[in-house]
Amino acid sequence: MTRVIRFHDFGEPLEVLREERIEIPDPPSDRIRVRVLATGLNPADWELCRGFRPGTLPRGIGYDVAGVVEAAGPGRDNVRIGDVVFGTADFAGQPSAGAADAAILNNWVPVPEQLDAAQAATLPMVVQTAAWTLELIALRPGATLLVHGAGGMVGYAAAQMALRRGARVIATAGPTFTPDLEQFGARVTTYGEGLSERVRALTGGADVDFVLDTPRPSPGTLPDLIALAGGDPRRVVTVSNHDEARKLGARVNLDELRPGLTPLATLLPEYATLAARGEFRLPIAKTFPLGQWRDAVRLSLSGHPHGKVVLTP
Repeated sequence: MTRVIRFHDFGEPLEVLREERIEIPDPPSDRIRVRVLATGLNPADWELCRGFRPGTLPRGIGYDVAGVVEAAGPGRDNVRIGDVVFGTADFAGQPSAGAADAAILNNWVPVPEQLDAAQAATLPMVVQTAAWTLELIALRPGATLLVHGAGGMVGYAAAQMALRRGARVIATAGPTFTPDLEQFGARVTTYGEGLSERVRALTGGADVDFVLDTPRPSPGTLPDLIALAGGDPRRVVTVSNHDEARKLGARVNLDELRPGLTPLATLLPEYATLAARGEFRLPIAKTFPLGQWRDAVRLSLSGHPHGKVVLTP
């Protein structure tokens, strides 16, 4: 029997999540089962608990997983028992996900030798969200991108990716990650009142070409961001302020996801390799044993975990 953290009803995460013991089945075709080494938690886990994209219940949390292959579905001859891999839990197709002792994965690649499992388990959701959203923006070298909320992990990743693509990056962040972002090459200012004036001071009064809005939902911020993008709402893309963006004509990344974006099979090994070389990173706020999952959830829900929250066996 395997420990899993999952929910049977929608509601606030700490009210609906429970620890249970279940049998994890043999994987179907195009899936593998792993013994979990580390699971990264994301704000999206809590939105799923609240009913975002509802599906069959019960459902698990923990999309980002690193683990040791225990079993492979029929026809999977490109993976061996005992391989150390990381990827994405099949949270929509299974009654549990990565916050467990064992998990079914639907996407996976090898963990590079120089990268530990916990660091690998920080990557999938953040990398895919940041990379795909920058593709939707069609960011070009030399463009100026304002990353609003670069102290959160999607913004922190997107700033690094945009700089690697030759963009000029202005980032908003608090003091915890300002030194990191400046070291990457971003120009950093603080959140809050006076943001427009501070950004224009960094641009010499010019508009920015694009805005990527990444904080947790923060109603009322988008009008200033649109103004900084020359008043053009189509130059602003949000990953979180969905309702306000739609009302104002700004773009919502989830509304535009489409076939043809770089697949995870390409993104995951690329950024794992960069992370193993120290050329891309996501900080870990704290690692918790699975039995302390409630403490992990509380830290993630605090809104300011200052990095990824990771569960280990």
